[in-house]
Amino acid sequence: MSKSFHLPDQVQAYVLAHGVREPAILARLRDETARHPRAQMQIAPEQGAVLRFLVELLNARRCLEIGTFTGYSSLAVALAMPDDGTIVCCDVSDEYTQIARRYWADAGVAHKMDLRIGPAVETLDALLADGAGASFDLAFIDADKHRYPDYWERCVALVRPGGVIAVDNVLWSGDVADPAVTDRDTVALRRVNEIIDGDERVTPVMLSIADGMTLARRR
Repeated sequence: MSKSFHLPDQVQAYVLAHGVREPAILARLRDETARHPRAQMQIAPEQGAVLRFLVELLNARRCLEIGTFTGYSSLAVALAMPDDGTIVCCDVSDEYTQIARRYWADAGVAHKMDLRIGPAVETLDALLADGAGASFDLAFIDADKHRYPDYWERCVALVRPGGVIAVDNVLWSGDVADPAVTDRDTVALRRVNEIIDGDERVTPVMLSIADGMTLARRR
């Protein structure tokens, strides 16, 4: 699980106790995922709270997620959406998303889920080809970091004016601010941060929660 950037444990515990109304089923999923070998891929509960807040604020009925893993973020979104809402979930792992499917069913939100297994760029391109441009209220990017610039461009095309794109891991443990770090993922994250900052199609804000999370409102 991601922990908010450089936040002391005592303060982190206070945030979770007083600033995050985490539904019980999300807490159970978080506990199960904590035992997973790739547990660090799960978003922090306060990020889930932000996503739920955005769904309610936007009255979102059509959402998009790039990177589903065991389903915490998609479940958070689905719980906040009305019964006729839909979230398109993009992931390459049938194994990891089996856990997500189990929790979606337990939470009674499986009918809101449109899981698409395969490379996310192909799924996003297919959505655009099918006429889904400017039709999503909310998009969340949290998959393979080196493809973030590609995901960003497609999400800008898919999200409606007034909708929001959320981007995870934009601080990358602080490595994006260290020019000496030049691995592929860090370079891509640094690049997407620069792209978002200069993109006049959106109004962005970078938050230092978890591993960094940017919210960008589509103009």
